[in-house]
Amino acid sequence: MARFNSLQAWLDWQEQFHPRLIDLGLDRAAQVLTRLHPNYNKPLTIIVGGTNGKGSCVAFLEAIYTAQGYKVGTYTSPHIINYNERIKINGIPVSNTEICAAFSRIDAVRENVSLSYFEFGTLAAIDIFSQANLDIQLLEVGLGGRLDAVNIINADVSVISSICIDHVDWLGGTRDTIGFEKAGIFRNNVPAIIGDPSPPASLNKVAVEKHTRLSCVNKDFAYVINDNDWDWHSSTQEYLQLPLPTLKGQHQFNNAATVLMAVEKMQDYLPISPKAIAMGLSNTQLTGRFQLIESDIPVLLDVGHNPQAVRMLADYLVRDFANKKIHAVFAIMQDKDISNIIDIMQDLVCDWFLSPLKTPRAVNEIELQELFVQKNMHNIAVGFENFKQAFFAAKNNAQADELILIFGSFFLVSEYLTEFKNN
Repeated sequence: MARFNSLQAWLDWQEQFHPRLIDLGLDRAAQVLTRLHPNYNKPLTIIVGGTNGKGSCVAFLEAIYTAQGYKVGTYTSPHIINYNERIKINGIPVSNTEICAAFSRIDAVRENVSLSYFEFGTLAAIDIFSQANLDIQLLEVGLGGRLDAVNIINADVSVISSICIDHVDWLGGTRDTIGFEKAGIFRNNVPAIIGDPSPPASLNKVAVEKHTRLSCVNKDFAYVINDNDWDWHSSTQEYLQLPLPTLKGQHQFNNAATVLMAVEKMQDYLPISPKAIAMGLSNTQLTGRFQLIESDIPVLLDVGHNPQAVRMLADYLVRDFANKKIHAVFAIMQDKDISNIIDIMQDLVCDWFLSPLKTPRAVNEIELQELFVQKNMHNIAVGFENFKQAFFAAKNNAQADELILIFGSFFLVSEYLTEFKNN
């Protein structure tokens, strides 16, 4: 008999069940997967790791493979509005019923093994995909790579989008140590694609040790951006006059180019036509990444929460919103490089509205306010009871030809979309 009858009840229980919210390691999930599927026969698999750009790479891959007509499963995290966003088949989130059934199957075989919230979700995705007769599954690493639950699956192609400083408490404080953790998804004699233009030495070191066949941007594949299209080539293939990616920002060319190399490495197993590539690039959608909401006062949403991601955001604002007055609604988690993020955005933002969040992981308002004051910044508004109050304060302070920017956290973007998605 199922432990719970609703998805929310399952999720509430999972959040309290395991003693640690983040608990890296493969043993628990691998043990339960063996019990769940003793003769597990995985679909073709691309695993996507990295710091920034993972979600974009998965979205590009999903769009390209579905454009070709393949049946595609995608597992990503975190979700923005509904948990079901994490597990999709052909771009459609699976139902509450399917997820609850998977949780019940996992719970029935795990015996005394304690699983984290993320491990339950990862196993549910693997379980659902195993019964869906997929052509390919796309799995996004949650945190790191070497000890992330997704790494219980062997990839047919591994992708690392970028290596940046983030999650230092778990992954270390240098690009080299973080690169070592990310490279944990490499497999013996299996292709791996590196989208970082300056990869840390640890990636190559792990690749040599594991006999992984690396393909690196600007070395084994490259791209050129033209006025209204772009070109891509490797040593074996070229695509000319590709449509511009629908995902905004210059960095998306790099993500798309990285994805095309992964597709090239899979061509012998799942052939993709130039037409499907063009369709995929033109149809890719991803919530919360430079997402512009047209309104009486436009709203730009971005989940960027580390310095590299925020620099990309700043570059985008300078390029596409030059001379516009920007009003920022901002909140962020405690473990982020908040000072550096504020420095990057300081000259672009006219005024800041500090929003509370419904998570204990968020930095509290007093600490955040003190940081602004230490920087001699006084264009900040505080004291809001909730996100909605902060947003309307920003809106009341803005004119029609200006921009409201909501950034710093997945939770913050989620609050806006949950509040206003149907309005």
